[in-house]
Amino acid sequence: MATTAPQRPTAPAGGFEPFVPAGQSPAELTLRALALGAILGIVFAASSVYLALKIGLTVSASIPIAVLSVAFFRTLGRSTILENNIVQTTGSAGESIAAGMVFTLPAILLMGYDLSISKVAVIAVVGGLLGVLLMIPLRRALIVREHGRLTYPEGTACAEVLVAGERGGLQARLLFQAFGIAFAYKFLMSGLKAWKEYPTRLFQSYNGASISAEVSPELLGVGYIIGPRIAGYLFAGGSLAYLVLIPAIKLFGSGLTRPIFAETKLIADMSPGEVRANFVFYIGAGAVASAGIIALLRALPTIVGAFRSGFQDLKGSMGDAAARVRTDVDLPIWVTIVGAIALALLLTVLPQVGVNLLGAVLIVVFGFFFVVVSARITGEIGVSANPISGMTIAALIGTTSIFLIIGWTGVDHRVAAISIAAVIAVAAGNAGATSQDLKTGFLVGATPRRQQLAIMVGAVTSALAIGWTLTLLNNTYTNIIPERHPGVTLQAAAPGSEGRSVTTLGERMHHDGRDWDVVRVNVPTDGILPGKYLLDPGSREVAYLVDPGIGGRVRELNGRPVTKLDSPKATIMALVTDGILTRRLPWGLVLLGVFLTVSIELMGLQSLPIAVGVYLPISTSSAMFAGGVVRWLVERRVRGTQQTLAEVESGPGVLFASGLIAGGALAGVAVAGVAAALSGRAEGAGVPAADYLAHLVGLDRTLGAIATSDVAAVVAFVVLAAILSRVARRTA
Repeated sequence: MATTAPQRPTAPAGGFEPFVPAGQSPAELTLRALALGAILGIVFAASSVYLALKIGLTVSASIPIAVLSVAFFRTLGRSTILENNIVQTTGSAGESIAAGMVFTLPAILLMGYDLSISKVAVIAVVGGLLGVLLMIPLRRALIVREHGRLTYPEGTACAEVLVAGERGGLQARLLFQAFGIAFAYKFLMSGLKAWKEYPTRLFQSYNGASISAEVSPELLGVGYIIGPRIAGYLFAGGSLAYLVLIPAIKLFGSGLTRPIFAETKLIADMSPGEVRANFVFYIGAGAVASAGIIALLRALPTIVGAFRSGFQDLKGSMGDAAARVRTDVDLPIWVTIVGAIALALLLTVLPQVGVNLLGAVLIVVFGFFFVVVSARITGEIGVSANPISGMTIAALIGTTSIFLIIGWTGVDHRVAAISIAAVIAVAAGNAGATSQDLKTGFLVGATPRRQQLAIMVGAVTSALAIGWTLTLLNNTYTNIIPERHPGVTLQAAAPGSEGRSVTTLGERMHHDGRDWDVVRVNVPTDGILPGKYLLDPGSREVAYLVDPGIGGRVRELNGRPVTKLDSPKATIMALVTDGILTRRLPWGLVLLGVFLTVSIELMGLQSLPIAVGVYLPISTSSAMFAGGVVRWLVERRVRGTQQTLAEVESGPGVLFASGLIAGGALAGVAVAGVAAALSGRAEGAGVPAADYLAHLVGLDRTLGAIATSDVAAVVAFVVLAAILSRVARRTA
């Protein structure tokens, strides 16, 4: 076997020799590699779902999976570099599919619908497979012919990590240590309530102002990885919302003697969390949506150029029918054609998706366009910076505009538009991840056909985990909250009626000892915000709000904070869809966010991360800012050192931060799973399901004041940040 590291892409690929020459055929697509890749893919898919729901972004999983693969196989004996490459290829599908799903499908919850595991899984599988199939004919054009021009940064770094692992140079123990520390920390904090999860400070002399932090290991790790600049932008947006907008609304609204907008509560009586939920929520959503559209418009020349170049390269490579060596063998082109058509037609007959023939055509057309764009753009800027949400917004605008022209403006059509966008988002995201994996394979000498099969396996296995995780988290953190609107009765239209503002779900729900009719409000109606409600069958008045765990508005219940997952990117999709098809939104608040974004752009700043910071709770952005500060301090210490891409991406700090992300996120999923399993007993005891485990164990009662102390929570977080800083400085 060759002993040289994979060549960096600095010249055309004519004389390129991979790490494993084409004439050698070591073990590659083995059962153990597929199994380990699928397991790690499921793990990182679940953590990516949790992370994307909280902060609207994911972190590339290829390098951590490659490190874990090398470490795991060393305990079993010896593995080949190509087996380890199959593991990371199989596992990487989970993160990209999770991003596409979380950026879109939770928008359905904001419309009052429920999300089923089958719907999520079907869209994830179809979108994931479509992304791989459409990428197959692009590999030779983008990976081989463009070698030396398209760098594929994560793919190149992952190849160097695999080579370093072949030579025994990885520090995989850091991943395991960080994972264990983060899991234990998060479980003690969120599951057993050993210390506060959200230490908060209200400023009594500055009415409405507050600051808080979610002292979670996964947010600390994300802040470290994204760095001080982006973390600072996010925190700046949070400060604008919590230290400017909310106090301003309280200041000017406290003198009002009647409610405004859709609320029945006076602003003077609202807490900062309620002001955010009822006003700043829409300002932030408008800011995020407009910032996403501006980012898309800015990227249009790049997108059009990427599509034109990719399509020209594709046409040029299709006619090359020369005999292929092992490292240049793809799945046959007919697999792409037949597979894409079959998947599109499958969507039209599956009741979980609700897509008709026109929707299937739109998926294929938009899907092919954005797969080409995604595969090429990731070659220039990488997976983490791939503007999947911007592409999805473009596809959604196109889809909803067509729907509007032909008169499809009902709620069911809005759900269909979101479903179409979800398939396209997953396909584009997985195509970007696939192209990075194929670049890694090109550098280390993998067989493309085997990689393509491996990522298909990963797409299917990860999709099942994503469907379960998404629905579990939503169901666990859903709250049924009393809500009264005296004198307001709702008459629900039958499903299929056009232009309806209230529809029946055709079901009843048992709660508080009796049965209620379930309805959804589609647009603000008589002071009632959109959402899912329980209706008194006799009086036809609203009795309860079923506030979803994902995208829910209610953040405080009986004076205590409740856990919600914001899913900021899905809110963009819901806002765009509603804005085009219903044209009935609280435009005054939305436009405040739009012109806030315009002002930020005119200042020459990046509007999207600042807008996301406005939308997210400041508790989320402040914790990530802490991670960014740790990264800034570490970089000051190591500034001036010469490090390669692989050394940076697989260095102690990034590896430890990746372990914090995975451990913290999976602990969050585990806590939700335990809460779901104990929900029946929790309801009988009159305790929220998320708190029942702590109620049983009683650790918080044993610790007393420590468990409720803001200072203790901050100290625990500072200790965790100090550990991260100490580990990261080993590069010095």
